[in-house]
This record gives sequence, structure tokens and C-alpha cells, in this order.
Amino acid sequence: MAGWMWLRCVVGPHLQRIHRSPEQSRPEGRSGRRGWNYQARTLEKHTHSILGWASALWSLSYYSSPLLLCYLYRKGYICSSKLVPVSQYVGTVLVCLLGVACLRGWGRWKNSEYLQFISILEETKTNHTPANKKKLRCYDFDFTFWPSDFSWTEVSSPKLSKGGVSLLKPEPRLRGAADSVLNSVRTLPCHIISFLIAHSFGRRMLYPGSVGLLQKAMRPMLQQGQARLIEEFDGQRNKLVACDGNSIDTMFVDRRRDGGQKGQTLVICCEGNAGFYEVGCMNTPLEGGYSVLGWNHPGFGGSTGVPFPQNEANAMDVVIQFAIHKLGFQLTDIIIYAWSIGGFTATWAVMSYPEIQSIVLDASFDDLLPLALKVMPDSWRPLVQHTVRQYMNLNNAEQLLKYQGPVLLIRRTRDEIITTTGPEDIMSNRGNNLLLKLLQFRYPKIMTDEGIRVVRQWLGASSFIEEASIYSSYEVDDDWCTSVLQSYQADREVSFPWSVGEDMTVEGRRQLALFLVRKESNVMYSRF
Repeated sequence: MAGWMWLRCVVGPHLQRIHRSPEQSRPEGRSGRRGWNYQARTLEKHTHSILGWASALWSLSYYSSPLLLCYLYRKGYICSSKLVPVSQYVGTVLVCLLGVACLRGWGRWKNSEYLQFISILEETKTNHTPANKKKLRCYDFDFTFWPSDFSWTEVSSPKLSKGGVSLLKPEPRLRGAADSVLNSVRTLPCHIISFLIAHSFGRRMLYPGSVGLLQKAMRPMLQQGQARLIEEFDGQRNKLVACDGNSIDTMFVDRRRDGGQKGQTLVICCEGNAGFYEVGCMNTPLEGGYSVLGWNHPGFGGSTGVPFPQNEANAMDVVIQFAIHKLGFQLTDIIIYAWSIGGFTATWAVMSYPEIQSIVLDASFDDLLPLALKVMPDSWRPLVQHTVRQYMNLNNAEQLLKYQGPVLLIRRTRDEIITTTGPEDIMSNRGNNLLLKLLQFRYPKIMTDEGIRVVRQWLGASSFIEEASIYSSYEVDDDWCTSVLQSYQADREVSFPWSVGEDMTVEGRRQLALFLVRKESNVMYSRF
């Protein structure tokens, strides 16, 4: 029995922090604290540090392997006479690291806190009861070892296609059979280069939060944020398994038992390209008193996989299924709140689940392609277009137009990421394009050339004062605009696009256009 427990300590996860719920007793000397960092003893601490450095060196070698192999080849080291002694050195190092791991296991075995943790973990894997899960949630450890709490296989999802959930695809160009074959051969090098770009630096440029070195640097901050969510807000961490096999790291804060009306509404947060739920946009709805469900992109934090559009949509799907079937929320009680690139999964969610109550898009954009072209050389334009459309087609506006519910856009006028020229040029902010496309689709009779002109004038305002001046110069009557829209909706109850404004004067359409753009968007004259 002792030998088996020591073996479990050798191969067990790294324990980082111990949380305590209010009803649990605290060990002597730890009164007044909801949690504390796990204190490894000297042997475990030093051996874990050695293994950590070995892991970092392996990661560095892996990412630099192409350059390293080229260097070794030019120096003549890649030959049998040189590889044999190198393999012997590598084998010796691996044996030494195995010995270090065994010593770390011995140090853990001598620590009562780790023994208690590993016993609870093994019991939870054997008997996955709510009581055991509650005990396990008192520990923060490597998420790879966390037992699954929910899988997409537990519910029947009609939205699954062969590769996962359904995505909107770019319209194919119609060609003849012979022309199509010839074109495929001609564009084969472009396809290969696009694949290599997307799966190497392209994906990491788009989602820098998926880079392991960045996550290592942010780990203390992420651990602190996670401890705050668990210990101050009674957050519940869960592992969800998506249809592609990726594990999704989530955090749920339940406010329903507080008795407030806002707590009955669930806000699902979709983070940015370097955002994590531990330090991301969960704080905003938490301050508002809502129940909140945060999740990390595939490859971020405890989530596995890579954040390509299909994997992102698969993750979003299992998060919604978890909210419905495990947490007990109705789709009409769910609001989607997204920051920046999280707008892709957010708009996919409301497109695929149109019963969702509403969506809030903060500092988001309409399409990735213009932003990708901004940072790449002009000579790469055809290659960038093909790569984005084939592998990274974040078509937020196209997905949002499929949704009939309420939409709120928050535009950061000083944002440097979603502008195509610079933050000083407000009209280059792609949030404007997202708003214009939404208004043109929903109110085509109002958003004529004249309507688009006044809306662009309002969007180009550099301050609240200038914005109010433009609004008042067209003598917009808010009460009249509200009554027109309400009467149209009451008489017809039709889905978008509406024909309101069809028989209206130019002045009336101008007023409605300005009223709608102010109603649909919230402008923040700040960078963040």
C-alpha cells in the first residue's frame, strides 16, 4: 500500500494551492484565510525546480529545432559517429531526470497535505460523486489530471457535422471541371504555404495566449486570479470535453441563491486573444450581480488543443450545452459577453442558438481579413487572403446577421488592435464596420446613402461633446423614433430585415439612423 501511494506521488500532479470553503475547518496557524499556497518541503521544492528547468529547456529546444538542426547539419554533427555518443548522453540525462522524479515523489510522500490531496484525487477518479468533486475543488493542481465533469456525449447535439459543429464557409467560386483541376494544381504551392503559415507562426500571432512561454510568465497572475474567483466568489472549476476531444477549462460563479433577479441570468464570457477567464472579462458581470460562466480558449490555461475556428466553435458548443444541461439555465436566460477576438465564438453562439437572450460585443470587429492585411506586406496579399479564408476565417459580422435578438456593441475608439491605420483614425476602427453591416441588414430602408452618411459622421466624432453636437444638429426626437419602431414591431412582429422607413422623408430616416446607431452601440473614448 505504501509503495503504491509513493508511486502515485511520483506520477501525480503538481499541487499549487489549497482552498477552503467557509464551513470547513482551517488547520492550526491558518485562521482567517480562505486558502493558501501549497508549501512543498525542501526535497520536493528543489527536485521540482530541476524538472521545471528541464521542461523549459525542452520547450525552447522544440521551438528552435529547425534552426538547431540546420546548424548541426552544417557543422557535420548529424552522422552516425556523432549521434551515438550524443544518444548516450541523452540516455544518461533521462535516467538522472527519472531519479529526480522519484526523489520528488519521496518528498511528496512525506508531506501530509499532498498525501491527503492525492488520496482525494484517486477517490474522485474511482467514484465521481458530488461529495468527492466538492473535496477535489479545494485544490488547485495541474488541470491535465482533473477528472471530466461534463462531455458533449452526455447530450444529443443535432448541430454536429463530420468535423464538429457547423461553421459558415466562404462561397466557392464556380468553375468548370477541367478548369477546377488545373486551378488546383496551379494553386497547390499556395495551399501548402498557407497550411504551414497557419499552423506555425500565424496561429500564434492570432492567439498569443496559446504560446506556452507566455503562459509560464503569466502563471502567478493566473493562479492569483483563479484563487480570487474560488475563494471570494465561491467559483466552481469544471472540465468539459468537446466533440473534438479537447478539454475546456471553465469557471462558474452561481448567484442564483443570492435571491436577486440578475443572478437568475447567466453571462457566458468569451475572452480575447491573450485573455484568460482568471484575469479577463468575468469581473464586469460579477460586479453587476450576474451568474457568470468563464472559459479558456483551446490551448489557453488548462484547456487543451489549438484555437482554430472549428475548435473554438466546438468549445463554445460544449460550454452552452453544459450551461443548459448541467447548470440548469434556459437559453432565454443566457447573455453572451465577448471581448475582442472572442466575438467569433460569441456570434457563432447566437447564430447557432438564436433563443439566447442577447449578446454584448466589446472591442470586436467585423472580419479578420482587413486586420491581417494591415500587419503583412502588400506583396503577400493573395497569400494572406487564402490563409485567412481557409484556416482562420473569423467572420463575425456574417454570423451576427443570422441573429434576431438584441445586440450591444461597445466601441473602444482608441483601440490599436482593431484599427487598420491607427488609433488616431477613428473611422478605421473595424467595430464601425460591424455596426454598419448590422444596421444595413436590419434596417435597409433607413440605412440608405443619406443614412449611412450621417451615421459615419456620428461614428467619426472624437469626443462625447462632438457626438452630442452632431446628434442635436439633426434635431433627433428620441420619443418619436421610439414610437415609430415600437408601432412597426407591434403591427407586424416580423423578423429582420425590417422595411421601416420605406415611406418616410429624408429627415425622418436621418433621425432614425442616428437614433439606432446610438441605441445599438456604446462608445468608449479610451484605449482599454
